[in-house]
Amino acid sequence: MHRDSPLTREIHDLLQGSDAWHEFRFNHHGASEAAAMLGLSKKVTRTDLVRMKATGLAKEFSEWVQANILDYGHEVEALARPFAEKIIGDDLYPVTSSLGAESASCDGLNMAETIGFEHKQWNAELAASVAAGVLPDDHQPQVQQQLMVTGAEKWMFMVSDGTEGNMVWMWVYPDTAWFARIIAGWEQFDIEVAKYEQVILPEKAVADPIAALPALVVQTEGKVVSSNLAVYKHAAERFLAAIKTELLDDEDFANAENTVKFCGEAEDKLELAKAAALAQTSTIDDVMRTVDHIKEQFRTKRLQLEKLVKTRKEQIKETILMDGKREYADHVAALEKEIAPLRLVLAQPDFAGAMKNKRTLASLHDAVNTTLGNAKIAAGQQATDYRAKQAWCKESVAGFGHLFADMAAIITKPMDDFQLVVTTRVDAHRAAEAKKETDLRAKLAAEEKAKADAVIAEAARLAQIDAEKVAAAAVEQERARVAAETKRQLEVQQVAIAAQNKLNEQAAASLAEQNRLAVVAADDQRTATQAADNIAADARAAVLRDHGHLTDLANKQLARAPAYQIAPNVERERTPPSLRLGQIGDRLGFTVTADFVLSLGFAPAATDKAAKLYHEVDFPRICSALLRHIDAVRVKYAA
Repeated sequence: MHRDSPLTREIHDLLQGSDAWHEFRFNHHGASEAAAMLGLSKKVTRTDLVRMKATGLAKEFSEWVQANILDYGHEVEALARPFAEKIIGDDLYPVTSSLGAESASCDGLNMAETIGFEHKQWNAELAASVAAGVLPDDHQPQVQQQLMVTGAEKWMFMVSDGTEGNMVWMWVYPDTAWFARIIAGWEQFDIEVAKYEQVILPEKAVADPIAALPALVVQTEGKVVSSNLAVYKHAAERFLAAIKTELLDDEDFANAENTVKFCGEAEDKLELAKAAALAQTSTIDDVMRTVDHIKEQFRTKRLQLEKLVKTRKEQIKETILMDGKREYADHVAALEKEIAPLRLVLAQPDFAGAMKNKRTLASLHDAVNTTLGNAKIAAGQQATDYRAKQAWCKESVAGFGHLFADMAAIITKPMDDFQLVVTTRVDAHRAAEAKKETDLRAKLAAEEKAKADAVIAEAARLAQIDAEKVAAAAVEQERARVAAETKRQLEVQQVAIAAQNKLNEQAAASLAEQNRLAVVAADDQRTATQAADNIAADARAAVLRDHGHLTDLANKQLARAPAYQIAPNVERERTPPSLRLGQIGDRLGFTVTADFVLSLGFAPAATDKAAKLYHEVDFPRICSALLRHIDAVRVKYAA
């Protein structure tokens, strides 16, 4: 159901039958006209309703119809209303209401506007249908429009003669499918009213009277005594020549069919005249030939007219049918332009079926026009539905058209089902795309991580190479330092040995001198001299042994330098100083000072308040330096 803008329900204070009431009905789509508008009314054709709305000429009712049907209908309705109020349990009031262009003149509506009432005069066929709970299609449009216009929840449809004995009723409830059909029907109806062109069609064609031919008289007495055959022949030929064979309207067809009948009768009369003449004589050849000739002319004309009537009727029917098909095709094509590239899925209107058993041009035109109107309404409804779905798609799922190659199939579904199919497919697509995106992000993240790991690994490798280079340089530096230190110590030792040798030489010289003097001295001095010589010899031997020991020690220190000097240097760089001066003294068993340790070549690596801190790895080296110091002191003071 489609509306361009919201509509407001209104109740109008109108007196039924007044000029204002008639004007209101003319300017609105009345509920009582809805059946005719849809071509469902048994009383008014759709064509007549279009003509009346277009021209403003309402159909006039005779005094009998007014008095026996309309007035009586209101009277019966008033008698039946109390029964309806008793069933409903509420009062009912006649109301004229409108919703936009649609209107409804209600036989009754309660004050809450939730329950309505429609009454029809007693009719056995209608009463039986209502009693069975089935509201015929020719009444359904009126009640559904009343429900739509008033917004009521339900409507009582009653058939009675004003008495409780002859009264049946049923509830009718709102049907949105009927609402949509009625709205679309009135929209199409207004289009046809706006395009209306007056067509004058006679109510019923009546054949023109045919002038009678002169009575054929033939009298014979063995010969023809008297005859008006020549006059009859002339009149018959004149009549046959004047017969109209161009059939255009219902009147032409009526005249042609009447003429066919007349010709048949003329043939029969000629046959009778011929038989009468033959009964009088069997030798009157001229009369017989003339009669046969005239009779054949009538027969030929009759057959010609019969064929012409049949052919022309078929031509006109075909023209009306093809016009209907063409107009319908044009209408559908126009609608399909609005919903392109979709196509409407519609059954072809059964124009031929609608034309069946229609004998006048007026009835043929009305049948086709009504079928065409209803087909246009159905096409319009479907096109409106398609447009609404296209608009919803444009608003809700724009950009996903590639998912709906089968749109022509799914758009025929009801709106709720259609939206469910579309949203489900779009959601599935979005989920798939999201998964693809997630997978892609995960893949890219993995690739980036692999690249980062490779960079880190390469950096670590380069750092390892750099560290190895630094370590190698440190090793070389330490080896050079140890070599230099050893060289220095050897030089010091050599100087000490040289000094010791000099001292030894001086001691030997002194001893020699003492020995020389001792020779002179008393014998008691020989023992002392001999002891001094032994002591000197022991000293020289000790010096030589110490010199060889220091040399071997230096060589061993140089050989062991990579294993015992390098690691401490590397370790010194990696570990903080933690060896206190007091701890060194505790390990050695005597107290040492920072200045003394500094004289050995080891400065404090750090201080903690007053405490001096050294690297733990330097302790063996301190001990070695201390040993060298002690040995040098021993040598120094041995003399």
